[in-house]
Amino acid sequence: MRTNKNYEPKPLFLERMQKLLGKDMEKYLEFSKKPVLNSIRCNTLKISPEKLLSRLKDKGWKIEQPFKENPEIMIIKGKFANKENVNDKREVNNDTKLVSSNNKNSLGWEGGKELIPLEPGELGRALEHLLGYYYVQEIASMLSVLALKPKPNELVLDIAAAPGSKTTQIAAEMKNTGTIIANDVSIGRLKILASNMERCGVTNAILTKRDGIVLCKKLKEANLKKVEGKGNLVPYLLDKILVDAPCSGEGTIRSSPATLQMWNPKTIRQLSKLQKALLSSAIEILKLNGELVYSTCTHAPEENEEVLDFVLNKFKDKIKVEKINLPVKCRPGLTGWGGGDYNNEVKLACRIYPQDNDTEGFFLAKLRRTR
Repeated sequence: MRTNKNYEPKPLFLERMQKLLGKDMEKYLEFSKKPVLNSIRCNTLKISPEKLLSRLKDKGWKIEQPFKENPEIMIIKGKFANKENVNDKREVNNDTKLVSSNNKNSLGWEGGKELIPLEPGELGRALEHLLGYYYVQEIASMLSVLALKPKPNELVLDIAAAPGSKTTQIAAEMKNTGTIIANDVSIGRLKILASNMERCGVTNAILTKRDGIVLCKKLKEANLKKVEGKGNLVPYLLDKILVDAPCSGEGTIRSSPATLQMWNPKTIRQLSKLQKALLSSAIEILKLNGELVYSTCTHAPEENEEVLDFVLNKFKDKIKVEKINLPVKCRPGLTGWGGGDYNNEVKLACRIYPQDNDTEGFFLAKLRRTR
């Protein structure tokens, strides 16, 4: 896949992906070689998508908003060179047609202007980024929060929050109301999370440093209550929980090809055990009719459908998998792998592959507490 021999996929990885994809394997390998798109999410706590779009266009950036219902999601296709190439203007038949260029870095021509890539680091150095007007975030990474649909004034737990892309997205959806418990086990990662929250103007979050399983246990033991109605005390459990679990990262090879070098089945098995414990702990503190999104950036069924199957069996009749509507192509969850069968509900999960949406790989499922 890549010229660097250290980043060549291992035979067992290819074998597993072939079983998952069948005839789509060749297209998957083709897309896995491509760099990820430059995608950003408008931070609506500070600016509207319309105003941000105007500012970025004034910088000469070419912007696309691929999803009508989610104008905050933007793709930067490149930027227009400062000087027009007069000799090539005659090759443009209309204002939108792109034509070829002798410049090896050229992305084409539009309206007599050459479109070129952004410079390395330009997205992060831009004033609009420093002001917190947008967050540099891959589109697949945004899907968890789109599925979770946090609402103003809810109590939400982001159990593995750092570096903050999803926490800041949750805060924007909640309009800085309610409470987010943004947790991470690493103090170094929490510092990055705090910095990103400050930059994005998030004011409704509490940061906690705990192992996610321990945190859920402590919250359950605390037996928190709140006053509701005519002074009645009711359990104060979580309205929404995001379990964006630590995973083997098979879906991130476009942006992090070193993942191929580190990949091994032993890690997958170890992570699967952790994910089952983490998800089980989170379900324990989800209120009746509360919703939870479980997501990973891997394709491994052991870390995805097997984890769902585990909790569906453990919490029989207490949870169910919900159908998810997302603005991208989703393939259904697998109902079996490696000779074993999974609960039929797992097919309601979403598998996101690079070749289907020109994104990184992702997996997510939405659970509802039923009793």
